[in-house]
Formats: sequence, C-alpha cells, structure tokens
Amino acid sequence: MPLKKKIPVMEILLLLPMSVYILGMTIVPIFQSILLGFQDGTTGKWGLQTYQYLFNRPDFTNSIFNTIFVALVSLAFQLCLGLIIALVLKKKFRGKGIVRAIVLTPMGIPTLVSGIIALYIFGTSGYLNEILFRLGLITVPINWTSGGLRSLLVIIVADTWKVLPTMVLLLLAGLESIPDELYEAGKIDGTTEAKAFRFITLPLLKSTITMSVLFRAVDAFRIFELPQILVGRRIPFIATYAYEEYALNNTNASGAASTVLLVIILVFALLYLKFIDRGEGFSNG
Repeated sequence: MPLKKKIPVMEILLLLPMSVYILGMTIVPIFQSILLGFQDGTTGKWGLQTYQYLFNRPDFTNSIFNTIFVALVSLAFQLCLGLIIALVLKKKFRGKGIVRAIVLTPMGIPTLVSGIIALYIFGTSGYLNEILFRLGLITVPINWTSGGLRSLLVIIVADTWKVLPTMVLLLLAGLESIPDELYEAGKIDGTTEAKAFRFITLPLLKSTITMSVLFRAVDAFRIFELPQILVGRRIPFIATYAYEEYALNNTNASGAASTVLLVIILVFALLYLKFIDRGEGFSNG
C-alpha cells in the first residue's frame, strides 16, 4: 500500500502568522485601494469618474512626471555611484573599516532627520549658499527649494545621500561573491582592469544589479518624506498627492492615485526585466 503523505502541521503553524499578516496588512489593503479608485466618492457608482477627475488636474499629471523623473535619475545616479564606492571598498587599504562605517552612517539616520539636514544645506540661509557667496559666485541667496528642476535635483541629492548605503551594501555583497581566482587567471592572460571589469565583474554582478535596481525602484517611486520636508506642496509627487487627497477625506481619489503608482512600479519592473535584464540576471543568480 502506498504510504500516506504526512501533513506538515508544524510548518503550516509557523507560516500561518506571517501569512495572515501579509494578507491582512498588505494584500487586502492593496485590493481595497484599487476598488476605491473605481468608485465615485459622491454617487458610489462604479466607473472611471475618479480617474477622469485625477487626470484633468494639472497637479496630478505633474506629480506623475516628477515621480518618474526623480525615480529614474536617482536610480541611475545611485547605481553608478554605489558601484564605484563598492569597488573601492572591495580593495584592501588602511582604514578600510572606518571608511565603511562612514559610508554606512546615513542608514541609521531617520528620513525625517535626513530631510532637515538637507534643509540646513539647501535652505536659503543654508551652507551651500554661504559657500557660494564666500566664493563670490552669487550675490543673492538662491532658493533651492522653491520649485522647478532645481528643486527636483535637490530631492535627488538628498535621497541619494540617505539610501546610497543600501545600494553599496547590496553591490558590495555581489562583488565579494565573485571568486578572486577569476581575476588572478585574467591577470595571467594579460587582462587589464578595464577588461576584467567588463568581462568578469559586470556579467557576474548582473543578478545583484537586477535585485538592487528593483529593490530600490520600489522605494524611489514611492518617495514621500523628503519631498514633504524639502518642497512641501510646491512640487507634487504621486505619493504626496495621494496623502493630501486622503487628508481632504477624498479616499477614492487617494486610492486611484495609489493604484496609478502601483501600475507605474509594475510597468517599470516588467520593462526592466524584458529589455535590460532580459532574464540574464535572475538566471545567473
């Protein structure tokens, strides 16, 4: 007679609390937000009235552009800078532990505090204006957070300072996993450092880069605290716009805006995996 499979009761009991938490705190609220977006807040009828309301508002369409621009530029900048720092930290040099500790310091600082620090630098009477004035480059203080492209760049710089350690840690872990024997074999064959980086480091690091980009992309598109602190309502982002609609008791518009943000994140992830990663990163991992 065939043996009956034993039901893994203990495993199920251990997974049950986390499963209930994920279902109740993540999946259910997501579907509720999506449903709210398709319901009219006044009449209660189902349809696209809420989305028509949103896309007819210039501040919401601006928030989509601002969110995508800051997210993409931040990701590209943080990936390049993080890879450079990770390559430096992988090398052996005196004081390496101290340098690593300094690089990782922003991880322990709350985002709210990071925003206030950025205000001390980029405020009208901040350190940046003081330095530029002493160098004779300006005669009148520049309002870096008044809006426009200049303020978007300030947000990118502030966000990079806060999250760069995470990118460095992920990339450094990937670099540390590459066997040194490959580089030694390359040196024997006369491979230069540039060729070793191109033909050894990058191919073997692709899975780590994919994971790092997708991990950071979710946070980059959901950026909320720094814009609220640095520019307030002068520059709208999708997350801040959804928050403001919710604060005005317009939960349907808030749910619709959140759904648009979710779609943007999913589209970015799919496009990245299809046209940039092409499945190579995950297969190598």
